[in-house]
Amino acid sequence: MQMKKDVRDSTYTFASRPRPLQNRSKYREPTVEPNDGIGNYANIMYDRRVVRGNTYAQNILPATAQKDPIEIQRQQEARRRAVAHKRAKAHFRIRTPEAVEGRQHIDVQTELYLEELSDRVEESSVECQTDAFLDKPPSPFFIPAKTGRDVATQIEEGELFDFDLEVRPLLETLVGKTVEQSLQEVMEEEELASLRAQQRAYEELHNLELVQVQRLEERERRHREEKERRLRQQREVLRREKETAEKMAARAFARQYLVDLLPSVYTTLQDQGYFFDPVERDVETTFLPWLMTQVNSTLEKHYVARAVLDMIIRDVTQRKSHLYQQMEQKSTELNCTD
Repeated sequence: MQMKKDVRDSTYTFASRPRPLQNRSKYREPTVEPNDGIGNYANIMYDRRVVRGNTYAQNILPATAQKDPIEIQRQQEARRRAVAHKRAKAHFRIRTPEAVEGRQHIDVQTELYLEELSDRVEESSVECQTDAFLDKPPSPFFIPAKTGRDVATQIEEGELFDFDLEVRPLLETLVGKTVEQSLQEVMEEEELASLRAQQRAYEELHNLELVQVQRLEERERRHREEKERRLRQQREVLRREKETAEKMAARAFARQYLVDLLPSVYTTLQDQGYFFDPVERDVETTFLPWLMTQVNSTLEKHYVARAVLDMIIRDVTQRKSHLYQQMEQKSTELNCTD
């Protein structure tokens, strides 16, 4: 405890002597830049003397700019001289003479040391075996370094608190809360019982109202059906009366129209032959056709008999004529012989 008091007393404190404020303006005074245009920049990103970007792209000729004709002529002359020098060097180079007949030139090695030339690349296999991995040893537990000093304090019985004295507020709170919760539960049960009673009374009243409403709806339905039935009957009566009136009007109109129509119709039908005598009609349709048929058949028989008779007469006449001719010829021959 003595050590804690020493630490609390040795806390660092600082206090400065009060000073009056300087006389300065409310707003900052503008800085005056020198005449050379170079100010005191605090950040080099805003310094105009620092070049930002690619320095090779600072002086780029525009796309439409034309080169100097003197420079173009100089480049062409240099290109022609290089081509002429290459041609002269190739012309004066010593070449291998042409091979004699029956032989040909081949490429040979002229180096000091000969080597075998082959298209196949030399390959070799090399193996290497590594050692097996060793298991990592277990990491030791981290134990932080000990700091400070150990201090112990002896507490005698009864110095911290008295259980009987300290537990009394807790017991009072627990008992009070329990009693209060019990009272609330009892009040809730009573309130629920009253709500159930009110609900039952409301349901009974509601059921009575439903029965009354159903009875009224049934009576209204019967009245509506009776009204519709009466309306249908009335419509049927009106329809029948209308049909009867229309029939009577049509009958009267037809009777009035037929008063003058019947005589003219009968006269026209009689003129056209629709009204006839049955005996006369029977004679015309039955007897006369039969009579004409019989007469035609009789006349046909007469015509046939007459034709047959004419044929017989013609045949007999021809025969007689032939006999007479023969007899005349014989008589003529006899006269000639005499």
